[in-house]
Order: sequence, then C-alpha cells, then structure tokens
Amino acid sequence: MNAIPTSALFAIVILLLIISGFFSSSETALMAINRYRLKHKADNGNKRAQMILQLLERPDRLIGLILLGNNFVNILASALVTVIATRLYGDGAIPIAAGILTLLLLIFSEVLPKTLAAVNPDKVAYPASPLLNVLGVLLLPIVMLINLITNSLLQLIGQAKSIGDSGQALSSAELRTLVMESKTLIPQHHQEMLMSILDLEALTVEDIMIPRNELEGIDLSDDWSEVLDEIKRTPYSRVVIYENDVNELIGILKMKTLAMQSQSGKEFDKEVLLSLLEEPYYVPEGTSLQTQLLHFQKNRRRFGLVVDEYGDIMGAITLEDILEEIVGEFTSDPTSTLRSQISKSVTDDSYIIDASMAVRLINRTLDTNFPEDEARTLNGLILEALEDIPTAGMKTAINGHNLEIMRMDGRRVKTVKIMPFAEPAAKSVA
Repeated sequence: MNAIPTSALFAIVILLLIISGFFSSSETALMAINRYRLKHKADNGNKRAQMILQLLERPDRLIGLILLGNNFVNILASALVTVIATRLYGDGAIPIAAGILTLLLLIFSEVLPKTLAAVNPDKVAYPASPLLNVLGVLLLPIVMLINLITNSLLQLIGQAKSIGDSGQALSSAELRTLVMESKTLIPQHHQEMLMSILDLEALTVEDIMIPRNELEGIDLSDDWSEVLDEIKRTPYSRVVIYENDVNELIGILKMKTLAMQSQSGKEFDKEVLLSLLEEPYYVPEGTSLQTQLLHFQKNRRRFGLVVDEYGDIMGAITLEDILEEIVGEFTSDPTSTLRSQISKSVTDDSYIIDASMAVRLINRTLDTNFPEDEARTLNGLILEALEDIPTAGMKTAINGHNLEIMRMDGRRVKTVKIMPFAEPAAKSVA
C-alpha cells in the first residue's frame, strides 16, 4: 500500500465511489422495474429482458450479490481514505476523513444513483444486467453461503419465505387500480371494458336478468290460433313455452329451429311444436356474472332461466346480456335498447325513464348517484323510499335527484321523469 502514490489512491477511491453507485442504482432499478413490461419484452425475444427476469427469479441471490459487492467496495474505500488521511495529516485526520467519505457515499453512491434509477429503472437495469449476471456466476459460492446463513436465521424466527416468491400476484382491487392508473396507455373505451370485466365478479345474474313479470312466453293452454299469432309476432330468437303458468315450463322454442321446420313443408301443429322444444337451462340465483359466463361457454348455451331456492322462475338471462356488461349495448332488439327505456324531454333537461330499468344502468348512463344496494330497479327504489304505493303525478327526491311519477301500472311504477336538480320536490327522501 505504501508503494502506491497518494494521487493513485485518490483515483481508486473515486472509482470505488462510482462502482458503489453502480450497485446502489442497480438494486433500485431492478426492484422498481415494471415486471409486466419486462415480461412482454422477454417474450418478444429481448435478451436483456430475459437476463433481468433470470436475475429476478432468485431475489435473495440478487440482493445478496449486490450487497456483497456494495459493502466490499465501501469498506475498501473507507480503508483507502484512512491511508490517505494518515499520510497527509496524521492519525488525527481519520475522523474528519471518515465524515467526508460518509457524505460522499451518501450523495454520489446512494441518494443520487438510487434517485436516478427510481425515475428511469429501464435505463439502468438493462445496461447493468450483463455485468450483474457475470458477477453472479463468479461470486455464486459466496452468495450461496450468505443466503444459506440468512435463510437459516429467517427460519429460526419464523419468517421463512419460499425462494423466488416476489409477491407480484395482484388482487382484483389491485388490478382495478392498475387499470385506472393506465389512462395514458389504454384507450378510454378499452379501459371501460377492462373495468367491466373486473365488475363481473361483483355482479350477479339478478342484476341484469329480465324479471319474471317482463318475461314474455307462450301459453299452450290458449287457443291454437292465438298461439300461432303469438309465435308470428314475437321479436325474440328464443321463446319460453309453458302451460297455464310460467313455472309450469315445457321448454324453449328457438325461432331458428322453427324456421328450418317451416321449410320442410310439413303441417305445423301442437305435436310438432312440442318436438321442437329444447330442455330449459336453469341458473341458480346469486350466480356471479363471471361464473355464469364460463357456464354458458362450457355448456354451449346462450339463454338461461334464473330460479330461486324453491325452483320458482325469477327471470331470464342471456349471453348477450353479459357481453353487453363488458362491451356496452350492441343488441338490435328494440325492446331492450336504452333508447326505448330513456328519452330526453323536449321541454326541459329532464329524462323520461322506464321504471323497470336497473338502477346501476341508470347511474352508468346518466351519471346519477342512486343507491344500488337498496333495490335493483328504479321502481323498487321508489317503492322502498316512499314505503307506500305512489300515484301518478307524485314528486319525490332520492339522493338529490328530483323525480316525478309519470305513469303507474297497477301497483308498479311504469315511467318516471328525472328532473333538473334545481327544481324543488314535494317530498324529500334520503
């Protein structure tokens, strides 16, 4: 050491500070790098990305390697600074030199490189990966010994964790946050579709089903001429066939099958109709949309009848209903389009709404904030809020939205006007 000039020792210390900064920045960059973008590049053949993934497969070895190199460099720099201080100013200068070195290490080997690496992890991680990979091979025995001791100590204190577990699995809520924070990278429509897919798990078939009171079918107990007229007038691709009551279900008639039969030229009677019916496909209430979508796919079905715990029919759900929850409305069925359920008043900024419309769909379409956990339809929400059967012309307010009952259908609210917020309501319901 005495044979090395002081100026050369200064140069070595500066080099060691740079090497220490390399290890510090590499550690931060590799821990902060976007794993999903990295995996995408690796799958597309990027050699550096593949190398980084290989390093991250064993985070214990990677951290051990980086800390081994960083601590060795820092201790060596400390020893050289001690030699330099002793040569120039004697033993009394060692504490001052140690303080200066500590400041230099903090600024140029820790804070500055780690900050740069945190801001631009890709620019640091990709160039550093080849060198770290080589060092990992050369120092593997020492690193394995360090990890063996460390993992043994972790087991003693009950904190052992499986090797290679980087904790990158995301929950549904975390995926939702990831999508929301990717607004600049994902088009808004695609973002809405992704959010809708995540919402499928929280929604059940009752949220989007056609309720039983709106379920149109054909009663075979009617006169045969009336049955034929109903078949001709139906706008649906599938029709529920029952006798006397919808719970006395006989089967499902596919209009496509009926059209093929009509081309045969055979006489169409009740016996032929019964031969064309399909077995009903039942869906238990409470089934999540995500699960039901998989069931539709597995069973090759597009239409199901929702039943309660007693086996009574509650309504119907179709594959198209679930798909519309993801991509938005696309059906050409005039009875189910938003235009038929919501219309804009020509006299003011109010909206005329079919009260059978789902509260959740109203909120999403009109950007309202009606409570969704109290009732599924606007009709049910009004009845629960008023705790009474309303009459046509009655006004109320729910969550700050002023409503006027336009039409009643027996004990059921038929149509409702949502008025501008500035218009006062006769009765306020929280």
